[in-house]
Amino acid sequence: MGGIAEGRVVIVTGAARGIGRGHALEFARQGAKVVVNDLGAEVDGTGSSPGPAGEVVEEIRAMGGEAVADGADVSDFEGARRLVTSAVERFGDLHVLVNNAGILRDRMLVNMTAEEWDAVIRVHLRGTFAPLRHASAYWRARSKAGERVEAAVINTTSSSGIYGNPGQGNYGAAKAGVAALTIIASQELARYGVTVNAVAPAALTRMTEGLGGPRRPVEGPFDPADPDNVAPLVVWLGSARAREVTGRVFNVLGGRISVAEGWHAGPGVDKGARWDPAELDDVIPALVAKAAPNARTDGRVPAGPRGGEG
Repeated sequence: MGGIAEGRVVIVTGAARGIGRGHALEFARQGAKVVVNDLGAEVDGTGSSPGPAGEVVEEIRAMGGEAVADGADVSDFEGARRLVTSAVERFGDLHVLVNNAGILRDRMLVNMTAEEWDAVIRVHLRGTFAPLRHASAYWRARSKAGERVEAAVINTTSSSGIYGNPGQGNYGAAKAGVAALTIIASQELARYGVTVNAVAPAALTRMTEGLGGPRRPVEGPFDPADPDNVAPLVVWLGSARAREVTGRVFNVLGGRISVAEGWHAGPGVDKGARWDPAELDDVIPALVAKAAPNARTDGRVPAGPRGGEG
């Protein structure tokens, strides 16, 4: 098998179903050796099964590719270490880490339990940090040994995290953290030859089917809600062709790709001295009136004083 990922060793977490499955299969089609990591849990994170990951491995092998299944819990620090170590031991190297594993426990803030908060933060945020931490240490060691490193990390954030979505305070907070971690990691790891980017995908999967997201079209050859639509960008970002792209977050829906522009300083004022709180009665409303409105959940800025598409 040949393609833009020829010979690269790739870990994809949460790779047994949905978007992650699409990543694993497309990397394999493009010539990569793939570690298919998945606990085989339910959408809320409960339970486990080796079956789904094994099925993806069999699909890859049936098309002539190389793959192994891995059932490590990526939110467990030691489990994440074993995942990275076993990938290197099995295939001799590691070039790409795709952090995709996730769960949902949606609840409005007034009803959310501490356990629902902690479970989602652990899987999404710690489950991104832990594999990234161990993969980074591996690449740093190689770089310091004088070896040439051309590695890539692709994290998975969400419109709920970078734009906001009611009912997903835990999930959105975790995904906002993933976006911030992506930018910071890109700055820290550039010296070692590692790029770090993130995608905010929109597709119809087990996790999104009840959220009012993309729906299947009634007719037509192209399905914009197909989770496999996300994989081409992720595979490209994981290839050597993306060496000059790092520290970015991309929105992906169907055939549409856009760059998410993060927080930046907008209108401001400087008194040159400490403010008295009462002085801000007119100052703060005036600044807010000049500022662009927050983007909607779809990432578009509504019409306003400095708004965009409407």
